[in-house]
Amino acid sequence: MPIALDRWLSRPKGIWRGRALPVLLRMRLRPETRRDMIRLGSDYGGWWIPSAVLAKNRLAYCAGVGEDMSFDRALLDRGLIVRTFDPTPRAIEYVRQQGLPTERFSFDPVGWWGEETTLRFYAPENASHVSHSVVNLQNTTSFFEAEVAPVQRFIDQYGDRDIALVKMDIEGAEHEVIEALLQTEVRPLVIAVEFDDPQTTRVVSTTAALRTAGYQLVKIERWNYTYAHSELDRTVGSQA
Repeated sequence: MPIALDRWLSRPKGIWRGRALPVLLRMRLRPETRRDMIRLGSDYGGWWIPSAVLAKNRLAYCAGVGEDMSFDRALLDRGLIVRTFDPTPRAIEYVRQQGLPTERFSFDPVGWWGEETTLRFYAPENASHVSHSVVNLQNTTSFFEAEVAPVQRFIDQYGDRDIALVKMDIEGAEHEVIEALLQTEVRPLVIAVEFDDPQTTRVVSTTAALRTAGYQLVKIERWNYTYAHSELDRTVGSQA
């Protein structure tokens, strides 16, 4: 009989040899199969999502621009309304230069977090890279300060309803953001998230919380994970 994962995790560290722990955890992260998965965006900035979510005039929230808006553009090209968020100075300038259609696109230079506050965003080790992290993923000392807020703040701000897609590439803040989101009544049809925290156990925990809230893990590409809510297939075409 298989030993329960929680019993394995409670064992002393010396018990672990080879790749036993990663293998056990990956078993808990096995994606469900969907036939309608498509990849939108560039090799660097693209994401796998179910095509069922791509109905015209549906709403997408995209956090973390960096200097690649290929995914945001692909959503706009398919008729979605896109709200994009990133407080990084280089990202703000990059978005300003894109000249995107304001009738279906908005940009807020604000970061995502579990509460409204001001946080330090720490620089990457390589100065040529754009992504900064509130959890200081690369243990650097240079930072800028910026406003952060939970997703609910922006929903209230815009008076939005029925968010179809949430994408977040937010350099380690994703667990806090998802936890706060699941405490609300908001259930996007698709959540696409990059997990920057190397602790696989925390990814398993967040995935378990999403599954409890009605989501299935449907794709893993490197550290990019895509979750689809059980309501997705019931709403196909409802906003077309």
